[in-house]
Amino acid sequence: MTDVEVVILHPEPGPDAGPLTRVTAAARLDVAERHRRGFLDAGAIRASILAGPPDGRPFGARLRDIVADLGDGGLVVLGSGAVPLATPADRREFVEAAAAGEPRALANNRYSADVIAVANARSVLAHVPDLPSDNALPRWLAEHAGVPVDDRRGRTRLGIDVDGPLDLVLLGGRWRDLVPAADGARVRAIIDAIGAVVADPAAELVVSGRVSAANLAWLERHTESRTRALVEERGFRTCRPGQRAAASVLGALLDRDGPESLGAHLERLGEAAIVDTRVLLAHRSGPDAAGWPEPEDRYASDLLLTARVADPWLRALTASAVAARIPILLGGHTLVGPGMRLALGRRQAPGRS
Repeated sequence: MTDVEVVILHPEPGPDAGPLTRVTAAARLDVAERHRRGFLDAGAIRASILAGPPDGRPFGARLRDIVADLGDGGLVVLGSGAVPLATPADRREFVEAAAAGEPRALANNRYSADVIAVANARSVLAHVPDLPSDNALPRWLAEHAGVPVDDRRGRTRLGIDVDGPLDLVLLGGRWRDLVPAADGARVRAIIDAIGAVVADPAAELVVSGRVSAANLAWLERHTESRTRALVEERGFRTCRPGQRAAASVLGALLDRDGPESLGAHLERLGEAAIVDTRVLLAHRSGPDAAGWPEPEDRYASDLLLTARVADPWLRALTASAVAARIPILLGGHTLVGPGMRLALGRRQAPGRS
């Protein structure tokens, strides 16, 4: 067993950041401080928050700098909004994995990592390439560094990542209260409306985006409505160079008919809808979020605050969802992943033939 250090990466909002971006950053810093204390309690010798304004540096380059100053032990690295529902036992497991005497790694999800523990970190990570984000690190470790990678993707609580104010609303409780009540009112009403739909055996819920088979199975067990799923672009953030460009069937419909057609398309398919808009943005502008509308616009769209979305395409999409005759939720990976369970609660579905 070797010493373990924990580094929590926290992007600070820029001077021109909007109020939703600042709310998100403050919540992420709160999560980071909880993790800093929690990982020290779990046995790490040092836990620090590495904060700074966004500077465009790839995650891989930042990681090389971190391990250059590291001892011979292990490293746990995570983003400041990662796994806010992690338990003390979860943190201990990551510390123990990083303390192993032989190269190994443990991630919350090997296909989209938000937290990863790496044993013998300095030697393993000294030559990590300029990976754009932490999502791709487990694949590189397994395929290029020859390091065995385990994960805990079966633990739903470790799939939550605070990536915007909608995630705080989904988490509920003290997290939800960080979002101004007026900003969260519309989306909370839509969540309630979708909850009523999924309790109706005659209704159909449309789910579009990076939804997993596990979450589809959860919907089958815990909702009475039928589910229509359009599963698209799982793993687009961890794609290899030269891989097929992100593409979406729903995105192609919007290319043809315009973003203002979203509501009409979804009304034809079900009585409520949950849509991963990041897949639509990747279809339209590529997987790099630098080419998408600004975070403030994305966060306002997630909260269905049409008037506060400056980007014309995203504003038209959001307005269409708000004006639809069915309740529609817009969001990112958490929404169509573990966030669905938080939003809809547990409703035991009757047996189906």
